[in-house]
Amino acid sequence: MRRHGGEPFPEAAPLPGRRGMAERGGFDHAPAADAPFSSTGPQGHRGRMREKLLGRGAEALADYELLEMLLFLAFKKGDTKPLAKALINRFGSYAAVLAAEPDALFATPGLGQHSVAAIKLVQASAIRLARAELADAPVLNNWERLIDYLTIAMAREPVEQFRVIYLDNRNRLLADEVASRGTVNHTQVYVREVVRRAIETRATALILVHNHPSGDPSPSRDDVEMTREVQRAVALLDITLHDHVIIGKAGWLSFRREGFLSGAAA
Repeated sequence: MRRHGGEPFPEAAPLPGRRGMAERGGFDHAPAADAPFSSTGPQGHRGRMREKLLGRGAEALADYELLEMLLFLAFKKGDTKPLAKALINRFGSYAAVLAAEPDALFATPGLGQHSVAAIKLVQASAIRLARAELADAPVLNNWERLIDYLTIAMAREPVEQFRVIYLDNRNRLLADEVASRGTVNHTQVYVREVVRRAIETRATALILVHNHPSGDPSPSRDDVEMTREVQRAVALLDITLHDHVIIGKAGWLSFRREGFLSGAAA
């Protein structure tokens, strides 16, 4: 498949010391006087942050505060606010930090195994929570939840990811599988593998999904041709291709709604 084409925080100074140094109990030296935060702040800050979260709810916290508290899990002491703001500056948003590749996170001064693992754990939990909403009800009757889940799982992926959602005869979820990962503008799709897994899962219907890292969900000619090839192949087994959805940061596109599927209204 081929790709088509809140105000940021002030630039935060990079944290001193080697990667992961803070996770072992502190930084190599004290922050410079002109750093965004020249000290670890008043005593009791972490406790007050927890009280704010539990007493007023997550909506009372800014994105950088959520990330700051997430980093509490990795840093036993010290001020994590500068690192939280630096991460949002670097990746563009709180959501983009959660979705960042581990290698990109490790390249950020101050992060190590504990903090990167904590960030990826929160992302995985968000994806599983969204997928759980689809587990026990017909997927086609929960289209908005499906799109929410796919957006959380795929919209910020840095490379193209192709996944297949396998459904039973009541359109309930049988399996949700990433079939392949590729580059920023292409991923290989093996039609016979899609058919093989459909047989193995005893699926009677499918939904194809892939993302466009460019953000633009417009389909390419290759996207359309591949989709029709899958549709023809599964039809021979009396399996229905309900849709092919392209997810981008700028939105999403349904092949069925746009008339790209054979037999679908234009």
